[in-house]
Parts: sequence; C-alpha cells; structure tokens
Amino acid sequence: MYKFNRSTRRYVLLGAFFTLMGVSSFAQEDNQPPEMITDRPDATESSSIVPRKTLQVETGGFYESFEDGDVTTKTYTYNTALLRYGLFDNVELRLGWDYVEQKTEINGTQVGRTLSGLSPLLAGAKIGISEEKGALPQMAIIGHVMLPFTAGEDFKPETTGVNFRFAFAHTLSDKSSLSYNVGAEWGDDSPEAAYIYTLAYGYSVTDTFGLYAELYGDFPENSPANHLWDAGLTYLVRHNVQLDATVGSSITDGQDILLSAGVSFRIPN
Repeated sequence: MYKFNRSTRRYVLLGAFFTLMGVSSFAQEDNQPPEMITDRPDATESSSIVPRKTLQVETGGFYESFEDGDVTTKTYTYNTALLRYGLFDNVELRLGWDYVEQKTEINGTQVGRTLSGLSPLLAGAKIGISEEKGALPQMAIIGHVMLPFTAGEDFKPETTGVNFRFAFAHTLSDKSSLSYNVGAEWGDDSPEAAYIYTLAYGYSVTDTFGLYAELYGDFPENSPANHLWDAGLTYLVRHNVQLDATVGSSITDGQDILLSAGVSFRIPN
C-alpha cells in the first residue's frame, strides 16, 4: 500500500472495537506524530505495523463490473472499512466487514433480484518480521479468517475462508518505493487454493500528494489465472487523515472497470 516517503480494500464494527480497545484512554506519547501508512487504496498490503496503542480506520467504497459475453455483473461495495489496532510494536490486530450490493444484467437488462448484505467478517493480524536494511526489504506476514456466520444470507458461505500473504517494501529513493505481496487464499466454499501476487510502485509528488501504479492477480489451482492493474492517488489532508482514489481494470478476461475512493484516519492523532 502506498505510503509517503517510503512504500505504499475492507469494514463497520466501530463501536465494539472502540470499546474493546479503550480508545478513550489513548494518549499520544510522542510529540512527533508517526508517519501515516495505509493498506488502501491498492491491493498491495503494506509491510508496516500501525503504531502501538493506535487505532487506524481505513474505509471507502468501490464499484466494479465484470463481463462474460452478454452477461454483466455489477458490484457496489458501500463500506470497505478496515480497522487496524497496534497491539505491540510489531503486531497489529485487524477487523474488516463489507456491505455489498450485486446486480446481474443480460444485454443491459437486469435479471433476478439484487443481492445485498454483509460479507463475512474478516479477522486477523499482521506481524512485522524485519525492518529494511540495505538490499533486504521491510517484511511482514498477514493472515485472516473469514467467518461465515457473520455474513448476510446472500453472501454467506458454508465454510470458513482463510488467507495469508507476505508483504515486502523497498525504498528506491526519497520520493519512490516498491511494494509487493505473495500469498494464498481459500474461500467461496472452494477447496482449491488461489495463489496471490501484487506489485505496486509509489511516488511522492509532494509531502502530501502521492501517485501509485500496480499489477496484481491470482493463480487458482484448477482455473485460469487472473491478472489486473490499477492506478491512483493519495492526498494527506493532515498527518492523520488521508484521502484516496483509484481506477483499474483487468488484463485477462473479466473485470472491465474498477472505481474506488476512500478515507483513512488514525486515533489518536
């Protein structure tokens, strides 16, 4: 994920999470605020951990359209909030939940009813492995489970989904960076694994304005590979508030458009 001067989609349990972590008791221990590093808007997860005793909320919405002959599937995700809490210096806890609406059209005419509801709750953690040192990248491992009983009826799988990935980041210059992920996921009640990859290049135009471009995709065990691209921008409104926007599409057959926008903020500031 893009981050300023270094490297650089998911969710609504704000009330419960705030209570659990005691947000009201947070106190800023350092006069110098830590750098704002997010896991959105691109598909690449950052290798950085949210500062200890800090809650970071990353939310937004996106629209994507998939075409298969005369059939078009349109998906609207209205809330993609990801909650990240710094438990230790090298460990963060993660919760995510999407609210999704999906329509199917044939030759421009909707067929069937509109599907809507919550996706399975995503819960997991990110663990820092090492900091960047010379040619060695900053490294972290990220793992999640996706819990079926938390999903709406239209999007409830029968089995628990699992994913993991290793995240890496290289500083190329004072203004540019390279980030990439490799991993695998099991979901949608399928026993086959899909092997994941991402590669993102970030460039800081100014201290507050950044650009990125990305390639990403997966290799399902028994299905054709999927390869996609996206590009976008980030704008740091304050040291703890960031806006973003993204556009993308697929390289292989499938997604014909992806549009996304969002905001991220950190507590305390």
